[in-house]
Amino acid sequence: QVELVESGGGLVQPGGSLRLSCAASRSIFSIYVMGWYRQAPGKQRELVAQMTSGYYADSVKGRFTISRDNAKNMMFLQMNSLEPDDTGVYYCNAYRADTNYQLWGQGTQVTVSS
Repeated sequence: QVELVESGGGLVQPGGSLRLSCAASRSIFSIYVMGWYRQAPGKQRELVAQMTSGYYADSVKGRFTISRDNAKNMMFLQMNSLEPDDTGVYYCNAYRADTNYQLWGQGTQVTVSS
């Protein structure tokens, strides 16, 4: 069973930066599409960025960058110029299209507030 573990969340002031990390328990990047989702209070979970497609939500374009280190089985989300609307729980996601199977991490809280 593959596990995904996020880290790097926290409290940051508007305009600040955070770098989220997602560690996979084994090598899966070649068979799973990796991405970051977030869920703000009272809202549905939304896709923020995805590796294979290069997708970024309109609200984060130009501010967030998704990347990965294949050798370390890690994925990252660099978040700059953070805004209060970026507040939420951020989840690492791995999706396998051939089986429609997906994995989730436990989430990491990001709070943007002065």
